[in-house]
Amino acid sequence: MAIESVQVINLRFEYPGEGFLCAEGHANARLTSLVLVGCDDGLVGIGSAYTHPDLLRVIVEQHLTPFLIGAEPASTDRLWSQMYGLTRWYGRKGVAMSAIGAVDIALWDIRAKQLGQPLYRVLGGTRPEVDAYASALLWQDDLAELKAEAERHCAAGFATMKMRLGRDPGYDRAAVSAVKSVIGPDRKVAVDGTHQYRLQQATEFAGFLADHDVAWFEEPFPPEDIDTYAALRRTGLIPVAAGENEFGVQGFAELLRCGAVDIAQPDASRTGGVTEAVRIGELAAASGIEVITHTWNDAVALLANAHVVAAAATGRMVEVDRTGNPFIDGLGVCPLRFDDGRLVLPDGPGLGIELNPEVIERYRVPAASNVADGNYADLVFGRQYLPNPP
Repeated sequence: MAIESVQVINLRFEYPGEGFLCAEGHANARLTSLVLVGCDDGLVGIGSAYTHPDLLRVIVEQHLTPFLIGAEPASTDRLWSQMYGLTRWYGRKGVAMSAIGAVDIALWDIRAKQLGQPLYRVLGGTRPEVDAYASALLWQDDLAELKAEAERHCAAGFATMKMRLGRDPGYDRAAVSAVKSVIGPDRKVAVDGTHQYRLQQATEFAGFLADHDVAWFEEPFPPEDIDTYAALRRTGLIPVAAGENEFGVQGFAELLRCGAVDIAQPDASRTGGVTEAVRIGELAAASGIEVITHTWNDAVALLANAHVVAAAATGRMVEVDRTGNPFIDGLGVCPLRFDDGRLVLPDGPGLGIELNPEVIERYRVPAASNVADGNYADLVFGRQYLPNPP
């Protein structure tokens, strides 16, 4: 078997109405990118990246594809190392690592399909399901709306949910109290600070969060401020989580070496694929650190991360976007299965997802088109979409 084609498919969805509000601004749309790796026997592997769509296409289709054509797709380690070497001069972090990761996920999908096994089993896992948490609870001017949303996540079976803060001290405390008042003592809420805090603010707020039995405090600082993360963690007030903005083993090794996190949050669609996410999981386990993967873009990435968590020694949970994202809810022909707050892994070979052609056609960005201006929460195109500082 040999690779004969590699294709990037960029997808864009625009929220009806006003979208949602958070520290990153008024998000009106969402993006994700798929990478399809086709083999000469007709087998197709599916990968995913969460990054700049136009740059991804250039890296994958113009730079990496000529080196992939004709290669044996099951040689995942060798191909990962080759792609990393080819992009090292301009890569090592950011879009280049995410591009490698999208191809790598597709290669692992092919490898597991060849073996006729779900990916988590090929990775050495035995768990057919993993804990999942609902990720949404964005800024609301009316806290009654926040409470109602939290109640919906509870009704859907989620035992843990995550909310976005970093608006102002009064709102942040009131929002946590509002959600805690309706979810009951048996459910947990986590808090995402979206890089909006200084150390003194974060330390004071961490005490408040601990008093309210919050599960973890995620990304209170910019990802470059590793020493600040370590300082907050040393207070011992609340578990500190980060990693969605980190890339590769080298990035997570630095987080762990500095004692910056209690919870590592890699994302196969950002950090370098299944190959690198597995290595990060091994590194985290050696340090006694839990792995709770990040996912915000699509069901391919979610399943890739879930397979990694199911096979990781300290793998604990996956993130599930609950904002009405069709790339999560409708990308597969068969919807994702949840059982009492746990994501049930498909028992078919590979990742276990068949892409829904109607969704692909509806949201596909033409290959000749650049991404449209908009606020995509993590990416902003066009000055008019820049957020006002909170």
